[in-house]
Amino acid sequence: MDRIEAERRLGFLRTEIDLHARRYYVLDDPLISDGEYDALFQELLTLERQFPDLVSDDSPSQRVGGAPLPEFVRIEHRSLMLSLENAFQQADMLDFEVRLRHFLHSEESFVYVAEPKMDGLAVELIYEDGILVTGATRGDGRIGEDITANIKTIPAIPLKLPALTVMPPILEIRGEVYMPIHGLRDLNAQRREAGETIFANPRNAAAGSLRQLDPKICASRPLDFFCYALGNPEQTNCRSQHEALDLMRQLGFKVNPYIKLCRGIKEVADNFAYLLELRPRLPYDIDGMVVKVDSFDLQRRLGNKARSPRWAIAWKFKAAQATTRLLAIEFGVGRTGAITPVAVLEPINIGGAVVRRATLHNEDEIRRKDVRIGDLVLVQRAGDVIPEIVKPIVDSRTGAEQIIRLPAVCPACEEPLTRPVNEAVTRCLNPACRAQRVRALIHYTGKAGLDIDGLGKRAVQQLYDQGLLEDIPGIYALTIADLAPLDGWGQKSAENVVRAIAASLQTSLAKFLAALGIRYIGEGISQLLERHFADIEALQAASRDDFLAIDGIGEQAAGSLVRYFASPTALKMLAQLREAGLQLTAPLAAAGGLPLANAVFVFTGTLSISRNEAKARVKELGGRVSSAISKKVTHVLCGIKAGSKEKKARELGLKIINEEEFMRLIAAGGPGSSKG
Repeated sequence: MDRIEAERRLGFLRTEIDLHARRYYVLDDPLISDGEYDALFQELLTLERQFPDLVSDDSPSQRVGGAPLPEFVRIEHRSLMLSLENAFQQADMLDFEVRLRHFLHSEESFVYVAEPKMDGLAVELIYEDGILVTGATRGDGRIGEDITANIKTIPAIPLKLPALTVMPPILEIRGEVYMPIHGLRDLNAQRREAGETIFANPRNAAAGSLRQLDPKICASRPLDFFCYALGNPEQTNCRSQHEALDLMRQLGFKVNPYIKLCRGIKEVADNFAYLLELRPRLPYDIDGMVVKVDSFDLQRRLGNKARSPRWAIAWKFKAAQATTRLLAIEFGVGRTGAITPVAVLEPINIGGAVVRRATLHNEDEIRRKDVRIGDLVLVQRAGDVIPEIVKPIVDSRTGAEQIIRLPAVCPACEEPLTRPVNEAVTRCLNPACRAQRVRALIHYTGKAGLDIDGLGKRAVQQLYDQGLLEDIPGIYALTIADLAPLDGWGQKSAENVVRAIAASLQTSLAKFLAALGIRYIGEGISQLLERHFADIEALQAASRDDFLAIDGIGEQAAGSLVRYFASPTALKMLAQLREAGLQLTAPLAAAGGLPLANAVFVFTGTLSISRNEAKARVKELGGRVSSAISKKVTHVLCGIKAGSKEKKARELGLKIINEEEFMRLIAAGGPGSSKG
């Protein structure tokens, strides 16, 4: 066979194999036998071996897995992949709808899309001109890991999309990679026979498979995929979530058959009850139901909070529960000095995971539940994740149980403990406390911080114990000569860690803020701060009111930020990090990239839209909202009966606009003239 004939035959084979793979893996309606399919695939592989220059990125042969990957490259999502707020009962869903109505200043009922919440791993797929070019994990919502080679091994994910007139040049598909229950059962049987550790549940199996450095291993795992969202719906003709799902179905993606359009919360609740009853009979795990406002226009108006969209919520099933014995209590010291009681339990399997410890939160929680050492206790995985003690089984007590008492001194440094007024948490206030310093270092280098490869919990503890590491700036003073002689290290490990430490000096402002472990400042608020401030210097100069003007930042977080950036210890540490070479990337909004980056709005009078929605729209475009008239204000939106604020604005010569002008301004995304 010559090259021209081979090229023609390969084109035919790829089209045929794609068709039959879709019928088998997506539609569950095969047209040919497994043997006939295997023969087509084998012919494809034979021809591609004879003509390697004719192998294309969208060839079905790419699913078998290529060469092992050296490491996963980080990749930034074009738009955030946010997590979801949780609801646990119907009352939470009713509150959700009340919040929607309040935010939109509307009494109209909503149309929702209710979707089974898959227990897998969220991923994003990028198609350029219909060809799959990138697959990435969700990561922290802003930056994920490039797992394209592994994604291509999953049969249910199309490598090439059919040509549709509505398809944009770049299409972002989001969904869940999961492992069916029977697939996990078979995989664990193989691993048990080979003497390998078995996976606790389908989610762990899916995540572990997608993060294999050798794509051939991933290709051997029984992974599947359901899509659930477009990352860039504005680039399509879709006006709603259900239209987006229809488009993805037309493009050849698997869409969960139990997704339902619901008119009002009652239909949502009925569908939740149906899914709960259906759950044991499904071939895959679900842990609840995701509820989304259907209209994309309403989704855009509702916008996002720090970590989650306002227009969606996850209604979780009740947590899996089991009873076991409480053997002892350990008291941990957190990086902020919080003393956390942790229950040591007789190991028990709950929902596919072995639980050995459970949180008791704080002293008040222990007293309220009257939990004692030696009790038989009911334990649940809250939200199917975090183990917690629900209650003791009082009827089973023998009288030998012991009352739990918090220590009077810190378990780590033996300094007296304090319970601040109006707080439920007992704290160690010693800034030199060994446990707090180690926890702060572990947080900084861990996944919630800068994720410095090789500096995990054990390594940090070892370096601290050896006297090689005492504070965050000390991380950047570590050398190969320091690390290589240590037990369990060696030259290569030391070189890799020093290289990873150097790489961490270039990071985003949001990631760095989250890594610092400032009280009340987690990943979500760090991302909000990054959108509004260009650098650390701008944060240091910001006032409490500046922080409070950001939607999603409250009194506690604002006060914590002001105290932190006024602390001589913190300022000294930041100066040391700058000297070590720390370089933070400037966000788009702070650099003036968002159209209202330099605008400050005041709202006064009655508006037809809700005040919350108006504020959210300004902040989404990079602007700020103030409650008081001052010379810093650039726009004063006056509604009906505006009152004294309008008068003062005129006296200061500020730009005054009405609601119609405001809506035009927001739609255009531009600030216009700052003063009139």
